[in-house]
Amino acid sequence: MPRTALPRGRVRGLRHLRDLRGLCGLRGVRDDRDARDLRGLHGVRDDRDARGDRGQVTVEFLGMTPLILLTLVLLWQFVLVGYTFTLAGNAADEAARAGTAADPGARQGACEEAGEKDLPGAWRGIATVTCATGGGYVTASVALRVPVLFPGSVAFPFTVHGHAGAVEEVKD
Repeated sequence: MPRTALPRGRVRGLRHLRDLRGLCGLRGVRDDRDARDLRGLHGVRDDRDARGDRGQVTVEFLGMTPLILLTLVLLWQFVLVGYTFTLAGNAADEAARAGTAADPGARQGACEEAGEKDLPGAWRGIATVTCATGGGYVTASVALRVPVLFPGSVAFPFTVHGHAGAVEEVKD
């Protein structure tokens, strides 16, 4: 009865090689000398198989490179969107604080100056800062456009808004 499973360890004897020759692609094994030349099933390969795999990793890497680059570009763009939200919120907070401390006639100017003061240069030119007063409460709104990949170059057509408010200071 022929064996259908691979024996454990190294192949011993011609009988096992005959059983496995169809599985391993071995043809024409005649005696034990040929079996000894095969050195078992560990690492048996001929030159055609070795040449057939050469460069495969390079081809796979080159095929994946555009996908890797696209992923990195998208991640960077998401970082810029999040950073723009952070800048808008901080600028609105600063503008509201400055607006509460300023006189009512100079409130809008102080508010705009404080809102744009801490913004990086790429966002400073496209920022819109507005302040309003009502019921003893000063509110500030900041609108920033999100840059595309490089701050200061091109911006997306949508804006990020930051809002903040503070109680108006009473001066004696």
